[in-house]
Amino acid sequence: MDDVTAQHLQELRRGTVVLACLVTLERADYGYALLESLATAGFSVDANTLYPLLRRLERQGLLMSEWNTEDARPRKFYRTSADGRELATLLRRDWDALHTAISDLTEGTSS
Repeated sequence: MDDVTAQHLQELRRGTVVLACLVTLERADYGYALLESLATAGFSVDANTLYPLLRRLERQGLLMSEWNTEDARPRKFYRTSADGRELATLLRRDWDALHTAISDLTEGTSS
């Protein structure tokens, strides 16, 4: 894959990773498990991208977090907040509209 292609793929994924995190974190989970869940679903994200994103989404009030100190190693669990669920709904609606528009353009059915 050349650099231009890689750059465009990265730009496409950059906006969708927020939606992927908000949807996945409807069920509370910690960062590393989120990385694995996203990768299993075919949505590979680098840890150096994910952890700053989680902190940013938390500062914006879209995620809530809580430390679990019951295990030998403390872990910070994240969960989508009410505002995050509302944003995820809007993003999914827009994603669906964009998908339909691209499909229409590809199939030549747009007016």
